[in-house]
Amino acid sequence: QVQLVESGGGLVQAGGSLRLSCAASGRSFSSYTMGWFRQAPGKEREFVATIVWTGGRTYYADFVKGRFVISRDNAKNTVLLQMNSLKPDDTAVYYCAASIVGLLTFERAIRPSEYNYWGQGTQVTVSS
Repeated sequence: QVQLVESGGGLVQAGGSLRLSCAASGRSFSSYTMGWFRQAPGKEREFVATIVWTGGRTYYADFVKGRFVISRDNAKNTVLLQMNSLKPDDTAVYYCAASIVGLLTFERAIRPSEYNYWGQGTQVTVSS
């Protein structure tokens, strides 16, 4: 069973940056699609970004395009989310997720139900 642990959250002023990290256990990390989701109080969990297992193909939610960058290091079993130009609306708990399907299409990758494993989340707070 895969375990995911997020880190890197914190408090930042609007316009600032944070880098989230997700450390994964398991020998098949390189074959997983990895994603980031977020959930603010009173809101649904929403898709942020996904990176597939090969080729570096990425998908982003419209509200983070041009601001966030997802990347992975298969050798280190980690996935990163570089967040720039942060806005107060970005305030949420950010979750790392893994799908055993290595080649998720965008239509599937944005759905939380497609992911098999989830971390506990890391809080990101952006002040105005």
